[in-house]
Amino acid sequence: MKVSVGVSLLLLCFVCRVKAVTIESCPLATGNLLRTEVEKTLTLTCINDEGIEPSNQNELQWFRNGAQVNLAEENRRSRSSLCVQPVTKEDNGVVFICQLKGDASVNSSIKFDVQYPPDLNDTKEVYVEETSDVVLSCDIRANPPVTVAWKKDGEVLDLTSGSYKTTNNGITAQLSITKAKRDVHQGTYFCEVNSSVYGIMGRTFNVMVEDKVLRFPVGPTIAGVVVVLCTIVFALISRRNTIIKCIKPN
Repeated sequence: MKVSVGVSLLLLCFVCRVKAVTIESCPLATGNLLRTEVEKTLTLTCINDEGIEPSNQNELQWFRNGAQVNLAEENRRSRSSLCVQPVTKEDNGVVFICQLKGDASVNSSIKFDVQYPPDLNDTKEVYVEETSDVVLSCDIRANPPVTVAWKKDGEVLDLTSGSYKTTNNGITAQLSITKAKRDVHQGTYFCEVNSSVYGIMGRTFNVMVEDKVLRFPVGPTIAGVVVVLCTIVFALISRRNTIIKCIKPN
């Protein structure tokens, strides 16, 4: 009984080995996770197990997030290679699958973990009128995710005053200022982003609070001017007619 079980297990392992494809990568992956950075070049090679007979049904197919990749005929046989160049942010989380054309259950997959920093390190000039609202925004999309802190004039911003509000959805971090006042809100703000891989970076905002400009509605103002002008013109015409009537011919 022990011998028969051993033989059965041996046959099972043999069958599993025959029906298999594997993916090799450069650089090397950890398990089925390939960690890399933007602008790098990646090479994936799918290999048929030696036990698989070459045939049309045993051709290799590649899929990127479920969409089939077009391959040259000579790149579908016992070895099939893909080159990803350059790696971009959009490649993060992408899954490549290599499988047999005739048996999709015979497959191997690899997932990309693309690391990249947020697109920051710049300065913006921001002008806001007294008592108006303003929003400062930072693009913080990054892998790995970053932490965010807001500073004003080099000091950590006190968010308890009630005139500030922060939001962070993992893609954009925002600082909202309500009813700006020159003596309170004017200054240099810094959106400080801290990455465990890329260090500290951020965006600077030079916020200038200007005097509030009184604005009059253009439409009603123009209409009022027209009415006044028309009244003056009619008054002058009426006055002229009255004067003419008073003048007697010689």
